[in-house]
Amino acid sequence: MAERYEDSYLYRLRHSAAHLMAQAVTELYPGAKLSIGPPIENGFYYDIDFPAPIKEEDLTAIEKRMKELSKLDQRIQRMEVSREEAKALILDESIPSMGKDVAEYKLQLLDAIPEGETISFYDQQRTDREGTLHRFLDLCRGPHVDTTKEIKHVKLMSIAGAYWRGDVKNKQLTRIYGTAFESAEDLEQHLHMLEEAKKRDHRVLGRDLGLFMFSPRVGTGLPLWLPKGAILRDILIDFMKKEQLARGYEPVVTPHIGNIKLYEKSGHVITYRDKMFPFMEDEEKETYILKPMNCPFHIEIYASQMRSYRDLPVRYAEFGTVHRYEQSGEVTGILRARGFTQDDAHLFVTPDQLQDEFIGVVDLMKAVLVKLGLTDYRVRVGTKDPSSDKYVGHDDNWVAATKAITDACDKLGLDYEISPGDAAFYGPKLDLMIRDALGREWQMGTVQVDYNLPERFELEYIGEDSKPHRPIMIHRAPFGSLERMIGLLTEQYTGAFPFWLSPVQIMVLPIADRHIEEADKLAARLREVLFDSRALRVTVDHRSETLGKKIRDAQLSKVPYMLILGDRDIENGTVGVRSREEGDLGAMPLEMFLQRV
Repeated sequence: MAERYEDSYLYRLRHSAAHLMAQAVTELYPGAKLSIGPPIENGFYYDIDFPAPIKEEDLTAIEKRMKELSKLDQRIQRMEVSREEAKALILDESIPSMGKDVAEYKLQLLDAIPEGETISFYDQQRTDREGTLHRFLDLCRGPHVDTTKEIKHVKLMSIAGAYWRGDVKNKQLTRIYGTAFESAEDLEQHLHMLEEAKKRDHRVLGRDLGLFMFSPRVGTGLPLWLPKGAILRDILIDFMKKEQLARGYEPVVTPHIGNIKLYEKSGHVITYRDKMFPFMEDEEKETYILKPMNCPFHIEIYASQMRSYRDLPVRYAEFGTVHRYEQSGEVTGILRARGFTQDDAHLFVTPDQLQDEFIGVVDLMKAVLVKLGLTDYRVRVGTKDPSSDKYVGHDDNWVAATKAITDACDKLGLDYEISPGDAAFYGPKLDLMIRDALGREWQMGTVQVDYNLPERFELEYIGEDSKPHRPIMIHRAPFGSLERMIGLLTEQYTGAFPFWLSPVQIMVLPIADRHIEEADKLAARLREVLFDSRALRVTVDHRSETLGKKIRDAQLSKVPYMLILGDRDIENGTVGVRSREEGDLGAMPLEMFLQRV
């Protein structure tokens, strides 16, 4: 089983780099108040209340001081103390990072530590040539490396605003982001990857390619799909519908809002309330919410009639638009939006059907990824965190559901890792963690086994023994969401989608205005040709521009093929073909081009 990031040396190294950065800040900016500084994926950050605002250019001096402190080989030692001792340390004026003037956030963090839990500090120490002891002390649970000398390869990346404890009612602090690696080569490779990521940024490509847009008048995290983007969505939806129909799924459609009683019954109001948009009340004093997920609606459809074991499995599928409140700082284009459409489905199965149906879902998810060219992924099984109270249902159901997933993985021969705490609140799940062209991981397809919602809603079917039994639910979404999948594919292909997925597959370029009529006829003829059960998507560039500019613009639009039409082509019955990947392919009869396509 692969080592978890949280257990790795790199995680400890980045945690220590955050402390080293905080030490440099306290030396360079007396009066700066430290709050929290955890390691994160690909780096670390520290939220700091500076006495005066800092700018991006100030990071150079902080980074320089970090490297100087690193060379001093300061020991990093853990101290476990009582609550009283901890408070005394936080208020100790003799320690540069401590004292009553800068203790505001650390005292709040100390108060938040539950009674009986270990309280620890990490102490960075060095003695100078005169024998003077220098210390940097920070309240922290760890873990860390042994000495600052290990923190050699660091880079401070950016600054941002962050509300204390993520609450907009609190003061906004300055968040400094950085990264650290074990070797200079790894750091250089990471920085190169970030440059590549800028070129692939789906927000920029989405705008330049005319896929989607955002408007401040509409609101944060609510994309507007432009014609090409709408075509892309339709292609993916049609592909998934075809796959689902072949596998026995039935389509359903449900409303965008629902009565709060439905979500009280499901448990979402208790466990998911902070992600729900404000509740609405009608004239009859009934409360409604924008739906954050589709499953309670599908449950109601299942429960609307008596079911026999002969009716199961029941497989309901919907492209359902949901809305979830993400903080504005967490919204990232269409990869993390507030309104998005899930390729959602819920299967209602008997215990005997569970394993085969689960395997069928995983097979569908794998087929989808192969079609999309996303074949580099790992399997993560999210289980219940025993120390958390966010979950619903009996322990026996959780054990049975988790076993069903791991048994299916074993039968499929899948390597997987167990990730405690990553389960849904109603059941464990299997996630496909996709690695993109830059090595970044994305959680996309997911499938969950759920004994609890059928119990909460008292779902039944009549078994062979003529007695009522409880079905088991499988939740699944191979895309995750259309928005996130399109964002990932845009970055994966740098906007140059495969031919079958390209919103515009062929661009006809008439050389002069006198060729436009024949170009329109050619386009009409091409649109009668079926590809992948759909008409070819063809446009004509009618602009009075030079051929060179039309070619350059088509290349920037990432169109797979350009067909150039001039006097000689019309006379000879040919087209000049240019490929996005191969360049000029010369003139050829239209039938030869279609065979190539």
